[in-house]
Amino acid sequence: MQNDSVAKTVIVAAVLCVFCSVLVSTAAIKLKPMQKENKALDIKKNLLLSAGLLTSDNPSKEDITEAFKAIETQVINLDNGDVTDIDPLTFDAKKAAKDPKQNKIIDNGKDLARIKVRAKYGKVYIVKKGDAIDLIVLPINGKGLWSTLYGFMALAPDTKTIRGFGFYEHAETPGLGGEVDNPKWKASWIGKIALDQDFNPIIDVVKGMVDPKHANASSQIDGLSGATLTANGVEGLVQYWLGEDGYGPYLEKLRTKLN
Repeated sequence: MQNDSVAKTVIVAAVLCVFCSVLVSTAAIKLKPMQKENKALDIKKNLLLSAGLLTSDNPSKEDITEAFKAIETQVINLDNGDVTDIDPLTFDAKKAAKDPKQNKIIDNGKDLARIKVRAKYGKVYIVKKGDAIDLIVLPINGKGLWSTLYGFMALAPDTKTIRGFGFYEHAETPGLGGEVDNPKWKASWIGKIALDQDFNPIIDVVKGMVDPKHANASSQIDGLSGATLTANGVEGLVQYWLGEDGYGPYLEKLRTKLN
């Protein structure tokens, strides 16, 4: 009787495990499209927030969808700045960066973002008022202290003045490096000059507070207390993506077109 009891227990446990596995797998498969849609919607939301195109931090799906209609998405060749005919709806820069056929190994001396590789192509987002370009929104990413930070930077049509900034994904320490999400810190980027007269990146995240009397104060950002390495990472990734190995060639061609 004891052996029968043990056998029954094992059988019941096995059947229960199989049932739960099937249930979890089925749920994961059925929910995957919804998860992908929610992730894409969250990225759009953060892009719109970075660009200042949403008035609420908790917009509805309809609000996001409607606001995103004002944005023209392009896929560009990062090496020469040309706009390509690649479908923005199907292109995924994150996936492309992991594919040896679609990525580029970054020279150590140029890798200020410390990402080692990047996709050969990248998305840019254009916001227009009438026929005129009002904003250029650029995806940016790079290493902080513990994680890779993913976000957006919005530039004015002069391609130098920052009009918006923010991250939508990272795993930095809450209260320290996680302060990159602090609304006040993100707002402090607005109006700063990201490029010098020769269009070289000059953003400088300083240690401590920016001295408004400093000669370069217009390009300096307050540091993050207790998170110097994260702050250095943010500075590096911004300088990389605005430089010649990032969106530099595209921005140069855009300036020529606008002028």
